[in-house]
Amino acid sequence: MKFLNIALLAGSVSAFAPSPVSKQSSQALNAFDADNLVGALPPVGFFDPLGFAEKADANTLKRYREAELTHGRVAMLAAVGFLVGEKVEGSSFLFDSSIKGPAITHLAQVPSGFWLILLAAIGSAELQRSKIGWVDPADVPVDQPGLLREDYYPGDVGFDPLGLRPEDPEEFDIMATKELQHGRLAMLAAAGFMAQELVDGKGIIEHFQS
Repeated sequence: MKFLNIALLAGSVSAFAPSPVSKQSSQALNAFDADNLVGALPPVGFFDPLGFAEKADANTLKRYREAELTHGRVAMLAAVGFLVGEKVEGSSFLFDSSIKGPAITHLAQVPSGFWLILLAAIGSAELQRSKIGWVDPADVPVDQPGLLREDYYPGDVGFDPLGLRPEDPEEFDIMATKELQHGRLAMLAAAGFMAQELVDGKGIIEHFQS
């Protein structure tokens, strides 16, 4: 059901306990500019047709990358949630197995109490992320709204339960690029899923099976 998707989304907004920024993250910050950003691969290379990077300072670039990573992580969970939610609909013990139809309709079918839990989870997650990555608004200059901490690497909220983050800076960049590329693909996939279900009212799994 779509509740699986939403529950995953809440977690992806980074409701993780803060931890010290890694050494490689601090090293990467020293060269955080358009010429050194990870995620650029041939044949496209550094793709910025509207020139956002040219007009941005280092802190703005960090915010752009933070936004891209966060949206990519949410989209990866959303894409999985679409498929899993529709595949198990009617067979789950939650919500009396009453959530049915295309995934985009699932959220509207859940009880109102679920909305309260969802809002509380997302609010808590965003609060934790803001404490980890952002300078306290009281200490931010008027002309620098949304200032990120100097030692904060975009997306590094300290969540690595399996210890997958490489110690070697080059390997770290490779893994960061993989995450960005998967996130970008997932954003397109999630948008495509929603558009397709809005067009004909059929679930994605149903399309695969027809």
